Amino acid sequence: MSSVNLETFAGGALQEKFDDAMGKVLANLMDPNTPWKNKRKITVEVTFEQNEDRDDSTVNVSVVPKLAPVKPVSTRMAIGKDLKTGEVFAEEYGSQCRGQMSLEDYQGQQEAPMASVDGKAVDTATGEVMEDPQVLNFRQKQA
Repeated sequence: MSSVNLETFAGGALQEKFDDAMGKVLANLMDPNTPWKNKRKITVEVTFEQNEDRDDSTVNVSVVPKLAPVKPVSTRMAIGKDLKTGEVFAEEYGSQCRGQMSLEDYQGQQEAPMASVDGKAVDTATGEVMEDPQVLNFRQKQA
C-alpha cells in the first residue's frame, strides 16, 4: 500500500480546503450569536470513481464544515386595526409596554412653545400656567 501525503494531495487542494473550513469553524466558535454548546464538525470526503478496465480513477476531494446556526433574534410587535380607516397595522415596541413612550422618543420632540400672559409663562400646548418654566418643585408641603 502506498502512502499519501495529505498536504500535497490533489495539488495541495485538500490542505487548502481544510484550512478554509477550519477558519470557518473557528470563526463560528467565537461568534457570540451562535450557541456555545453546539458541536462543530469538518467532514473530509475522498471519492474514487474508476474506469471499467480498473487502471484509472478519478478522485474527488470535498471538505465540508458543519457550523452552529446563528441564534434567532426576537422582538415584540403590537398588532391592531385603525378604527377610523380600517387599516391593519403592526408596530414594534421592544422592551416597553405597548403605547408607552421611551426616552429616545421624548428627546426627539421639541418642547411646547411658551407664551406670556399677565406676566406668567403659559404652555401653549396644554394651557398650563407655569410659575417658573425652568424650575420644577417636587417637595411636599409640611403640615
